[in-house]
Amino acid sequence: MHFAELDVLRWVHIICMVYWLGGEWGVFQTSYNIVNLNLSLEERRRHLETAYRIDILARTGIVLLLPLGLHMGKIYGFVPSLEGNGVVWMWAFFIAWLALTWTAFLRRESDLGIKVTKFEEMARYPLIVAIVVVAIMAFQGSGPIQTPEGTWWYPTKMILYAWALVIGLFLRLVMRRWTTRFRKLAMGPDAAEEAALQREIVQARVAAYIYWITISGICFLGATKPF
Repeated sequence: MHFAELDVLRWVHIICMVYWLGGEWGVFQTSYNIVNLNLSLEERRRHLETAYRIDILARTGIVLLLPLGLHMGKIYGFVPSLEGNGVVWMWAFFIAWLALTWTAFLRRESDLGIKVTKFEEMARYPLIVAIVVVAIMAFQGSGPIQTPEGTWWYPTKMILYAWALVIGLFLRLVMRRWTTRFRKLAMGPDAAEEAALQREIVQARVAAYIYWITISGICFLGATKPF
C-alpha cells in the first residue's frame, strides 16, 4: 500500500491538533481542583501532577505543528528554502526544541526543570518574532515563504500560530508559578500564595478561551484554505 508523503504529514498534523486542543481542555478542567481550598494540599498537588501529564501532550503537539506545517509548505512549494537538506536541518532544530520541552516536563519538580522551562520560554520570543516577520513578508511577496494570491491562508495560519505561542507562554508561566507556589504551601499555610493562585487561575481561564478560539481558527484555515 502506497502512502503519499503529504498525506502522512497531514495525518500527523491532525493528531497534533487534536492533542493540542483536547489537552488544553483537560488542563482547564483539572485546574478547578488545583485551586479548590476544600481539598487537602496533597490532593491538590495530585491534580497539578495530572495537569502536567495532560499538558505535555498539548505541548508536544504545539511544538510539532510548526515543522509539520513547514514541511507540508515545502511540498506545496511555499518554502523552497527547505528543499534538499534544508528540511533535515529544520527537523533537527525542532527535535532539539522538543527535547527541551520533555526535559522541562520530566524534571519539573527540580531546580533544573524550572531553569530549562525558563530557557525554553525565552527561546520562544525570537521564534515568535521570526514567524510574524516571515509571514508579513510573504503577504508582501518577499522572503523565504512564497505564497501567491489565493494561498494567503498559509501565512495567516503562521501569524495565528505565533499568537497561540504568545498565549501559550502566559499559560506556561502560570503553571511554572504553580510549581513554585505549591513548594511554599508545602511548608505551611500561606494566604498570599493562595490568593495568587486564585488570581492567576482567573487570568489563565480567560486566556484559555482565547487560546481555543485561536486554535479553532488555525484548524479552519488549514481545512478550508479560503483565500
